[in-house]
Order: sequence, then C-alpha cells, then structure tokens
Amino acid sequence: MASSARYDARHDDRPKRRWQDSLWAIGLFVLVAGVIVRLAANGLSSWPSALFGAVAMAFWVPWLVRRIRHRDAGASGAEPDDIPALERQILKGDPPPQDRHRRQQLAALVDSRQHRIRRNRWWALPMMAVLFFGTAALGLTTGSTTTGIGLLALGIVFITWLTWYNFRFDRRLTQMRRRLRS
Repeated sequence: MASSARYDARHDDRPKRRWQDSLWAIGLFVLVAGVIVRLAANGLSSWPSALFGAVAMAFWVPWLVRRIRHRDAGASGAEPDDIPALERQILKGDPPPQDRHRRQQLAALVDSRQHRIRRNRWWALPMMAVLFFGTAALGLTTGSTTTGIGLLALGIVFITWLTWYNFRFDRRLTQMRRRLRS
C-alpha cells in the first residue's frame, strides 16, 4: 500500500512513474532475457551456466542503471526516480513543464546528455565499425564465409541503427532545448 501511494501521489507537474522504470523490473527482465538467450544459444543442457550468468547480469545491469540515474540526477538537480520520465518527455517531444524549477532540471539534463553524446560520438561510432567490420573481415579471410557474411550484415544493420538513433536522440535534445528557451 505504501509503495502504491508513493507512485500515485505526485505533486506539481512531475511526471508519473511507470513500473517498467523500477530497478526490480529491469533486473527481472534481464534475468528472463539472459536465460532465454543463453539457452537458445547453448542448448537446454547448459541451464546451470545460463542461470548463473543471467543472475549475475540481473544484479549488474540494475546497479549500472542506478549509478547512471544518480549521476544524471546530480547533474540536473532532479530526483533519480524522475530521470526516466524526463527522458521519455524528451524523446516523445512533449511540451516542457510549466514549473520554473522543473524546467531548469530538464534543461540541465538536456545539457548533460547532449554533452555526453557529442563528446563520445567522434570515437565510439568508428570504433564500433572497426570492431564489427574487422571481425567480419577476419571471418572472411579465414575461410568462414557464412560467419563473415553474417557479421558483415549484422555490422551494417547495427551501425546504421546506432548512427540513426544517436543523431535522432541528439536532434530531440536540441528540439527540447529550443522549447525550453522559448
């Protein structure tokens, strides 16, 4: 009951929290997905290693998400639990909040995210391309054409999607910055 009241009782114009944003839901999703993927890749006889590996990831990923939320909250002045809702507000293109304090928090989050995206873009995207295409070239030169062609196709699709998503998120951040200034 207290947990439900915490999620429903929102004051001013703070966005409503969703259960998918909670750390336990992220951990549970990682656990289930990890077990399914590892069983599909290695067969049903590998269930102990699939379970142990997935449990380790189910603890590590929520810890990483919590750490990132706390860092973003420190940079923006918002609460860590509000960071996912603020990100959704940016990605959906929702209008900025009316409250001056909330606008400042959102502007600080936008600045922090945009700085981080632009700071790492110049080396991260080319490095991912080198990794994918280098692995594909290695597979093709060693005579494993199926693996090489598969990795080449995966690399092309993944790098294209990653570039598109990176520039899309940067564009959304720029649009939110403009809306906050107007």
